[in-house]
Amino acid sequence: MTSGVSMKDFERALEVGRPPNIKRLFPHSRALIVSGKVIDRAMLKKGKAMTMAANGRNQFVIAGVLKAAQRANAAVIIEIAKSEGGANAYCAINYWNMAMYVDTLMNTMNITVPVAVHADHYGIKGPKDISQAETEIPSMFEAGITSIAIDASHLPDADNLLTSIRLYKYVPPWAGYETEVGEIKGKEGLSTAEEALFLIRGLNAHSIFPDWIALNNGTTHGIEASDAGIQVELTKEIHKALEPYKVSGAQHGTSGNNTDRLKRIAQETNTTKANVATALQMISWGVKVNEFGNAQLDQNGELIKEPNRGVTQEMWEEMVAYARSKNLKAGDFKKLNLPFENKLMGLPRYIKERMIKDVEDFSYEMLTNVFNAGETAPLAVEEILRANSYDLGPKATRIEDPEDWREEKIREKAKALGGKKGPQGNFDD
Repeated sequence: MTSGVSMKDFERALEVGRPPNIKRLFPHSRALIVSGKVIDRAMLKKGKAMTMAANGRNQFVIAGVLKAAQRANAAVIIEIAKSEGGANAYCAINYWNMAMYVDTLMNTMNITVPVAVHADHYGIKGPKDISQAETEIPSMFEAGITSIAIDASHLPDADNLLTSIRLYKYVPPWAGYETEVGEIKGKEGLSTAEEALFLIRGLNAHSIFPDWIALNNGTTHGIEASDAGIQVELTKEIHKALEPYKVSGAQHGTSGNNTDRLKRIAQETNTTKANVATALQMISWGVKVNEFGNAQLDQNGELIKEPNRGVTQEMWEEMVAYARSKNLKAGDFKKLNLPFENKLMGLPRYIKERMIKDVEDFSYEMLTNVFNAGETAPLAVEEILRANSYDLGPKATRIEDPEDWREEKIREKAKALGGKKGPQGNFDD
């Protein structure tokens, strides 16, 4: 049982706190799968806290993070991005089966902390994606997603806003909602307060109140090539400008950023959600990482496999040979997830257990000593019971005039925005 929550309160939370799609899919479940809004509110209630949004690229990552969350008594998020788990995925875990994996593992391992299931980086790059989204987004919620990031940041500012407005009608009002300004490009194309305000003000005028906004605040996806990383002062500046709109921050690309920088993000900004992907994947396989999760390379630029950790040496050699046959560099080893999922599930039990345990230990340390998310599970339950519902409603109210944010005025305002978008290219996770 979740520490600090009575059996009576837990039973009530199960009864009223699980969204309709979760109840329909898993009518007999005792897994407290909740809206992303619940997780955000729990972090805000504790203050100076953000939780792990773990990209569940394989079952070992999901299991390890759930065990860490239970141990830390922390509310957490399990997520997958479009490139990882969309229609053209490189992982076996996807938008349409992730909730099933989470529910099964929570029941099997007796996980009682609240967990949201988040569709991260649902990327929109053009008209074809918009059309596809109009059927895919509803299908994802039908499959148990309880929170989503509609990411149209690849488009020009006006189109980012207009696309977000168009697609938001497919998001249930009870669900967690994340928006994004600025692609994740490292030090190139950094987001500005002006751009973030443009997006959030325009959404507000249309009675859309995001729970989170993601920025390009200097970080990257994958293996961090330098120690430049997250720009804390820029993040603080943007979050300060957004305070009237009560939107929390979502920190992308945490793998490879040092512990002090991540602690500052939790303590000094309004961030409540921190994505962790590459670090957890590498740890589950037994790749050597430093204290903040950045994979270590040898003098030849090859990943270092630690003995007696992660997969067997024989399996690792097979994975490396496959990667070489496909000309995959270290940063592209993520593409091994799909072809090796079943092979990894066929490993001996003790090997799989050590894979999960290493993910658990790393995640526990991050949740408790870096993100300050420990003991947030009871706060999440309190929020459910206070609302007596799975729907906590919006944090903000409309303060912008809709007449000022019609399409022609949106395009006019966008022309006045500054900011440099950085290089062109594919900047998926």
